[in-house]
Amino acid sequence: MLKNNLALILIVLLVSACGLTTTRPKLEMSMAQTAFMAAKEAQADVKAPGLYRKAEYYYLKAKSSYKRKYFNKAQQYALLSKKYSERAEYVAIRKKTLENL
Repeated sequence: MLKNNLALILIVLLVSACGLTTTRPKLEMSMAQTAFMAAKEAQADVKAPGLYRKAEYYYLKAKSSYKRKYFNKAQQYALLSKKYSERAEYVAIRKKTLENL
């Protein structure tokens, strides 16, 4: 009887611990969204279309992975989206500035 209770407690602890090890990448998703929106406002889709498309691709992959609860993948895609969004925004702003000279 004691062995059965101990085994049951052990199984419950293992199952609950698995759910605690993966955290939702809320901050990464929020930062990716903000960076993507900033790139869009800087007209990166026109001025830096290649970087903008990569940012959009990874942003959509991050949202899809998050929705399916693949949080590790969502975090990786969100970080990539943020990186490409920031590069696209920089290039777009730089091109706008050079056009105005």
